[in-house]
Amino acid sequence: MKALQFEQAVESIFKRDKRYDPLAYLFLKESLDFTLKRAADSNDGEGRHVTGVELCQGFRDLALQQFGPMSGTLMIEWGLRGTSDVGEMVFHLIEEQMFGKQDSDTREDFAHVYDFDDAFVVPFQPKQKRERELVR
Repeated sequence: MKALQFEQAVESIFKRDKRYDPLAYLFLKESLDFTLKRAADSNDGEGRHVTGVELCQGFRDLALQQFGPMSGTLMIEWGLRGTSDVGEMVFHLIEEQMFGKQDSDTREDFAHVYDFDDAFVVPFQPKQKRERELVR
């Protein structure tokens, strides 16, 4: 997929749905590439389709790797509140023919995969604060 085509697709999406920052779509594309590579590495180098859950996990892992403690803040800035938002963006890109899908793929595949606070905020809280919240 050519970068210019992808950027034009994101512009088209943003014109009709401004919930998500265009940078979130670019990061989602990076996350898909990251996840596809991980899947191929665990499949003797053979590429394969990744599930919504796998893509959400790759999205989380790449965000933590690239942005560390700023991941949670960045997700809020981009308009993302949960993994369902990742799914919405995926299906926007499918509609623009930038991402492919199998007949069995649905938006529900992305629902409640993990909690964004647990993934992006809690790991960076001081240990005592985490322990106090667990007691509650």
